[in-house]
Amino acid sequence: MAQTLSFKDTIVIRARPDVLFRLTLDPKRRTRWDPNIRLATYAGEEKLISGSLVNIKLERRLLGLSYTAKYGQIQAPFRGGWEAVKPFGPLEKYTQGWVFKNIPGGTEVTLSTNATIRYKFIEKQIEAQLRNMSGRTLIELQRAVDQQGAQLMEDTAKQYQDKMRAEKEAARRKGKKQRAAK
Repeated sequence: MAQTLSFKDTIVIRARPDVLFRLTLDPKRRTRWDPNIRLATYAGEEKLISGSLVNIKLERRLLGLSYTAKYGQIQAPFRGGWEAVKPFGPLEKYTQGWVFKNIPGGTEVTLSTNATIRYKFIEKQIEAQLRNMSGRTLIELQRAVDQQGAQLMEDTAKQYQDKMRAEKEAARRKGKKQRAAK
């Protein structure tokens, strides 16, 4: 039975929605900054409109998988996305959607990922890989337009991870002491 996965990641970037829209959805621009995509080209007419097809090849660390995606929900400069037209690799279905909300000081960017994983035995690995891709894509998008903001986000995420590790370790030690006292 296929496992359906759906999640969203949101980040605030100091840039206008129209700039971010073009950077994320235009295949030629996307390959310049997104470390997950090795190659992306239009399949046919080079227009960023609903129904256009794009050929995408992922990086080697993502098994170098290739797929064709169809644009949908294009409402420049506020939303857009694509859906794989047929299954590829371990994914039965795959969609990626972007929403750009204009806020004071920048744009709130939300990246939505939806996937149906074909094989149960690799469910957790594929989910981890997709979540990693999403986070890395957002940080690299921010870096493409705002180097300082991206560094701040990375530092904050690292501090949060360190804090969570320390809390987990403290809880483990406390539990160990309580078990030893019994």
